[in-house]
Amino acid sequence: MNRNTFYKFLNKFCISTNTKFILLTVFLFTSFHFYSQEHSATNPYLEKANEIKYTNYKGAIYHYKKSIEYNTENKDTVNIILNLRDMSDLYAHRLDYGKAYDGYWKALFLADASKDDYSKAMIYQGLGWLFSYYDRDMEALRYYNNSLNLTKNNKGLGEVKKFELMIQDYFSILNLYRVNGDYVKSKIYLDSCQIIHNKLNRGDKNYFVRVEAAFLKAVDKKYDSALEGLQESNLYFEKNDPSYLIIINYLIAEVHRLKGDVSQSILYYEKSLTFSGKYHSHENYIIMDHEALSKTYAKTGNFQKAYQHSNLASQLNAEVFGKGSKNSQHLFEINDKYRVQKQKEQEILNKQRIEQLESEEKVWFLKSILYTIIILSLVLYGYLFVRSIRRKHKAENKSIAEKQEMELVKSKAILELKNKELTSSALQLIEKEEFIERLKLNLTDDKDVDVRTINKMLKTIQGSPSSNWKEFEARFTAVNQSFYTNLKEKYPELGQTDLKICALIKLNFSSKDMASLLGISFESVHTSRYRLRKKFKLDRNDNLNEFIADF
Repeated sequence: MNRNTFYKFLNKFCISTNTKFILLTVFLFTSFHFYSQEHSATNPYLEKANEIKYTNYKGAIYHYKKSIEYNTENKDTVNIILNLRDMSDLYAHRLDYGKAYDGYWKALFLADASKDDYSKAMIYQGLGWLFSYYDRDMEALRYYNNSLNLTKNNKGLGEVKKFELMIQDYFSILNLYRVNGDYVKSKIYLDSCQIIHNKLNRGDKNYFVRVEAAFLKAVDKKYDSALEGLQESNLYFEKNDPSYLIIINYLIAEVHRLKGDVSQSILYYEKSLTFSGKYHSHENYIIMDHEALSKTYAKTGNFQKAYQHSNLASQLNAEVFGKGSKNSQHLFEINDKYRVQKQKEQEILNKQRIEQLESEEKVWFLKSILYTIIILSLVLYGYLFVRSIRRKHKAENKSIAEKQEMELVKSKAILELKNKELTSSALQLIEKEEFIERLKLNLTDDKDVDVRTINKMLKTIQGSPSSNWKEFEARFTAVNQSFYTNLKEKYPELGQTDLKICALIKLNFSSKDMASLLGISFESVHTSRYRLRKKFKLDRNDNLNEFIADF
């Protein structure tokens, strides 16, 4: 994390290839600190290597190799990958980037074969830093993003490890943007680191993040605040990781230089060199310290010391980065065996995939034709089936309607016939009564006839109007069952005489016949008809007979 602040500082004041060199080493250092928990000793060799890696470089490398042999015998691929990665980190700390590069690729081969996404993410970080150091920024960013994507999508990874690894990923991208002078994006990724650290809810202070924040304050010319943050972090690293004092003192020196305090900046550059010789870690800062001292002495007019430090920086720079350097031979050529192999494999897979897609396309084309035919057949069958059902249903409805119509016609015919018979019967009854009345009149005119005797005889065969009506009404009701019911429901104010007149009107009786059947006068019939029109609320143009016939 401190590496991020440092690079921000360097981006502003020391833009050079050597400056980028810091980025890699700081990253490697923070990798040790963030992930020391995951390397709990699985064997005595690994335990010893982790113990002496900053004090006895060769001894640590020896024990890492023995640990790899130990894990190979036990077929422990996971720990072989971790050992290779740790050993590569240590090589990078001591500026042996060629061996670091080889170790990362070997670890990546194993991680890829065993589908160990967690280790692959960490290795991608290391490779990203190597590529960024050699100005391969696009490839570096690709590796950082690969690491970040693997971490985010790793569902089997615990939340704590995921957040810690994401912090590393964001820091890697942050540093890359800072090296290129994009401070806006650098601050964005710093905020991301702080947010994720807060999500851990562990209550501890992340001093790497605090150092980074102090660097950003120095870039914004808030020197006092920057120094305060760096001094606080200095106390922490004195107790927990003295080797990191190399970076802290260098950064403090840079802040003093920006403030114009030359003596203090020289003091802290010298302290950084002292710690480098003591802990043999972050040796890239030796170059940075000598370059910074050379510039500082030049400003004070002490050109002799400025030349001495410049010469030392050039010599070390040539050893590490010169054309004859094994690092240059390894990384400038980028003998990327892994990537070449993966590209070849990808090409083969692409060809196979194309053939498979072509085959699938043909099969899909045939399936599409078959499915289309089946769907069209089903649609046609469904259409014909529905149309058949509709026709059948329509025919059934038509048949039912015709039967109902025939039934209705038949019922009306029967009803009309019965009403005609009823009318005929009623008329015969009326004629009988009229005949008896005429006979009485004729017999009464003959003086030789016993009138009283004749009247008694006629009375036995002549019915009364009430009896005649009851007989008629009984037969009428039997034929027209709902007639009276409908009339009474709609016009409940109708009386018995009104109902009788209505029944006779329905049978088309004349007023004269009505009077005879009911035993009332002709005028009374007309009066009753007039009252009915008023009760029915008929206009003059409305036909009473047609109105009653509708019932």
